[in-house]
Amino acid sequence: MSSRFTRDPSIRQWFCRMQDLKRARVRRSIVKIDQELCNGCGKCVVPCVEGALTIVNGKAKVVKDDLCDGLGFCIGICPTGALTVEERETVSFDKELAEKAEKERSSPQIVAMCFKCGKTEKDTVLFPVRSKGKSEWVCAKCIPSLIHG
Repeated sequence: MSSRFTRDPSIRQWFCRMQDLKRARVRRSIVKIDQELCNGCGKCVVPCVEGALTIVNGKAKVVKDDLCDGLGFCIGICPTGALTVEERETVSFDKELAEKAEKERSSPQIVAMCFKCGKTEKDTVLFPVRSKGKSEWVCAKCIPSLIHG
């Protein structure tokens, strides 16, 4: 038994056109990774809730451009400065795809931890900081001790 979709060429053509429009290329911000600077530590993967970043062959990689929202939360935590945001032509950010990818992940590959008290992202909200030349995570409770000593 065939569906109306497979029998009616006009519906099939409309659907394909809609998919093409969704995949249209646009000029937007997206994360760029300098492979020479990347040390593969994986710290950038944690703040990327969309799942656009992963570690492949010991280096960070943007898996799919449409998963990267281009906001760059990953940049502040990179200890080597390998991540930047560039504006270039690519596919549109696909919020639905990012949400689906987030739901499919059972847990983060790397769990971020406050470098002062040891609480994890499962316990509290963490923020990326630079301290003594290192990129670290810190919880809101420990931020004042960084500021005031």
